[in-house]
Amino acid sequence: MLQDFSLDYFSLKGKVAMVTGGNTGLGMAYCVAFAKAGADVYIPHFTDDISEVKSLIEETGQQVRFLQGNLTDPEYREAFVQDCLKEYGHIDILVNNAGIASVQDFWTLPEEVWRNVVELNFNVTFFLSQRVAEVMKEQRSGKIINIGSSMCFQADGGNPAYAPTKAGILGITRMLCQELARYNIQVNTFCPGRIASDKPDRALQMKNKARVEYISNGIPAGYEGDTADMMGSIVYLASRASDYLNGESLHVDGGKCTTFSPPVSGWPQV
Repeated sequence: MLQDFSLDYFSLKGKVAMVTGGNTGLGMAYCVAFAKAGADVYIPHFTDDISEVKSLIEETGQQVRFLQGNLTDPEYREAFVQDCLKEYGHIDILVNNAGIASVQDFWTLPEEVWRNVVELNFNVTFFLSQRVAEVMKEQRSGKIINIGSSMCFQADGGNPAYAPTKAGILGITRMLCQELARYNIQVNTFCPGRIASDKPDRALQMKNKARVEYISNGIPAGYEGDTADMMGSIVYLASRASDYLNGESLHVDGGKCTTFSPPVSGWPQV
């Protein structure tokens, strides 16, 4: 009924969100967004620094827990799933955010680099989703959000391993939808576009007028996005408001995927 709809559909109150690699970058933005919407957060992570995301989440009044390790290790994956269940009792949202990129020349790409990128970006997404789906199946509810990118659909030059793994995420998402929809589990791909960074190297690049114009001309909105631009959309995918969206991809990229994307090798240099 129309009268039933309210902004409560976007609330995550009482939910538990697991975000891999949620202690840095866009993953941190997703975690903070979930906490502001009312969810408690669990973060499996690889790097040491957890102080910033811990502080930001606790400021919202929500809880956050961490376990450090290597996501490619099946024993670690099982350990943090069990630890999350021990701490919170349930897992309502899984965000497969952790990933790596390695800018390489196609002709000289080492096999070891290829395997490392495929293992984390693609294989871990499948096997962690498979494990957490067991929990969600018992609950008869859940949201799995696989993090793609504009390179799910456009392959920039210089990313011979990254782009194929992100394209493969779409296949994992569609397969999981077919397997899990009957258990009231929704699985979608979230595709952020080019995001501005506060890192010193990006700040230096942004001083180069030609480079700024080159990037902006490839985005219909005319500018790079910010981490805050991603937060509302990720909450939507995690919330009741998206219950009938399944097996799809959501692009938050200023329209980039509607535009021809020149290869990275053509970028003006700093």
